[in-house]
Amino acid sequence: MKKSILFRILSVAAFGVIIFAFFKFDGPQYLNLEALKEKKDALSVFIQANFIVAASAFFGLYVLVTAVSLPGAAVMTLAGGALFGFWWGLILVSFASTLGASIAFLASRWVLRDWVSSKFSGMLAKINEGIYRDGPLYLLSLRLIPLFPFFVINLVMGLTAMSVVKFFIVSQIGMLAGTAAYVFAGTQLAEISSMKDILSRDLLIAFTILGLMPLALKFFVPWLLGKWKLRAYKKPKSFDFNTVVIGAGSAGLVSSYIAASLNSKVALIEKHKMGGDCLNTGCVPSKALIRSASIVQLAKHAKKLGMKSISVEFDFKDVMARVQNVIKKVEPHDSIERYTKLGVDCIEGAAKILSPYEVKVGDRILKTESIIVATGARPFVPPIKGLKDIPYRTSDNIWELESLPRRLVVLGGGPIGSELAQCFARLGSKVSLIEMGDRILAREDPEVSELIKSVFEEEGVQPLTEHKASEIITREGERVLICEKKNGEKVENPFDEILVAVGRKANTEGFGLEELGVKRAKNGTLEVDEYLRTSIPNIMACGDVAGPYQFTHAAAHQAYYAIVNSLFFPFSRVDYRVMPWCTFTDPEVARVGLNEQEAKEKNIAYEIAHYPLDDLDRAIADGETKGFIKILTVPGKDKILGATLVGSHVSNILSEVVLAMKHNLGLNKILGTIHTYPTLAEANRYVAGVWKRQHKPEGILKLLKKHFERRAS
Repeated sequence: MKKSILFRILSVAAFGVIIFAFFKFDGPQYLNLEALKEKKDALSVFIQANFIVAASAFFGLYVLVTAVSLPGAAVMTLAGGALFGFWWGLILVSFASTLGASIAFLASRWVLRDWVSSKFSGMLAKINEGIYRDGPLYLLSLRLIPLFPFFVINLVMGLTAMSVVKFFIVSQIGMLAGTAAYVFAGTQLAEISSMKDILSRDLLIAFTILGLMPLALKFFVPWLLGKWKLRAYKKPKSFDFNTVVIGAGSAGLVSSYIAASLNSKVALIEKHKMGGDCLNTGCVPSKALIRSASIVQLAKHAKKLGMKSISVEFDFKDVMARVQNVIKKVEPHDSIERYTKLGVDCIEGAAKILSPYEVKVGDRILKTESIIVATGARPFVPPIKGLKDIPYRTSDNIWELESLPRRLVVLGGGPIGSELAQCFARLGSKVSLIEMGDRILAREDPEVSELIKSVFEEEGVQPLTEHKASEIITREGERVLICEKKNGEKVENPFDEILVAVGRKANTEGFGLEELGVKRAKNGTLEVDEYLRTSIPNIMACGDVAGPYQFTHAAAHQAYYAIVNSLFFPFSRVDYRVMPWCTFTDPEVARVGLNEQEAKEKNIAYEIAHYPLDDLDRAIADGETKGFIKILTVPGKDKILGATLVGSHVSNILSEVVLAMKHNLGLNKILGTIHTYPTLAEANRYVAGVWKRQHKPEGILKLLKKHFERRAS
């Protein structure tokens, strides 16, 4: 038997013995009001003669009573005042009750938390979110209200993630008022005929109001501060709109759509193109280009599929025309016509925020109760010497290319750089991928980076890691990128086109936020709180301009919280617990939750279930066996901490893991779910099977082996 389990059993047994002895030897007869009155005089004489011994014994007994949650703590509190006077009684009872409560807290944690966590992990995770955020506040409120049984609070709090130090300090403060009332009542013991005489109805109401004050202040103070910040601005007597949304990308479209569906008056302002980066320069065109490039690559490997050869003839200009055609087909989903029909007032033009209540567009001034900034981000262009002296490409203007570059340099080995580098290499460009770090896709685990790097090298992409772009020169009409390696060596990379893909910068300038003094975070995004409010409370922000995730689906996710909190009282905190994303290289890299390198950085214990796709029937049939699924779980449990999927089309099977994490379903649930054969989705079930085999009950299996051996003999 494990030592921890043995100690738990012994702890429970010890508590059981104490409780049994208390009732067996009629403990309650000594801890009641009548007994205290009867023995008060004799005890007072003893205390006067032996104060230290008596005080120590009283303190120890009080700690024991509260630690084991025995009945009688209220009477002992009265005894503190009756026998030691108000001040000494208050000191003894206050610290003894807090110490006893902390022991009960720790006992609950030691004995029950693991079991409760395994049975109710989802519920406990949500509770712990609140504890991390507002635990001391809630505990203080509970301690201030005598109606709540304190022993229940001790046991329940022990199951949460609250630290024992916080529990002790908050309990000491929170119980002080009620303790003082009881101790003072004890000094007037002769006038008390029953426990009901101590706390009158009016006093209980007063304590309840006092207990609710911290929670009320939590919501009232931010509201008051918000009003204080807005005091400098003249509030209109009437409004044209409930909300004005600036920016018609993913975040702006979703927030205005929800606002209209709630029958509020909403205006959506866009100065360029509806749909934002995702539709016009990001997700949609890049995936269209990836598809075309994949057809070319498929033809190159026709022999692997049993064909002698397949030839693909294409004109790059036609490929880019198809990309634009795909954008046009998707455009109606994000069009002014569609959103106008939904009830959104779509306005074309550049927005200027004049005040928290006024937005100017052209000659029109819109009066609004709240503003949502959803202005997105743009490619970040690093200050490389000579870069601005040549025409360079970013994810914004790469789609304007009409001819395939013979030599392409891509700056940045992140998702955008990696996706486009592979695309152009497959279409026929000689591609050099420049990365300053020691590997591409640095946010992923090293084995992922290595796999993608090896694929790139096979396909003709030259990944140059630990190469810092330092200067661009033109020599005899040829453009050359000069990189500096870690050892100081200079490397020259001649090119015809250069693509800058080193990150994105939030669009925070040029529409009035600077003049209003809206704060920005260190990374350049707008600084927002958990409700997505900026430093001016009725100006919200969501999407790439707010961060922390610059994904289309993250922007849409934030949009819900931004619009709800702007139209109503801010009450809904944005939830980032389960955020998936995917890099659409081939093989794809899909992620949700923790990966291994993050778990190590955060010192989070984990186990790994790993399943290679070269074992999956559908992957073998498709000839797409490169990749794997790796799931991190809580040690000894099937609770998913995170997953990394690498392989063909794994972005389409990631959602099952996301759903499981979101709703606290473990690998056992995935294993018990029927998956269609043969599909890639079966990989999720097989990786769950790997976990199951790693945790098979060896003891039971040995017994079964003996059982079946006896039956066969």
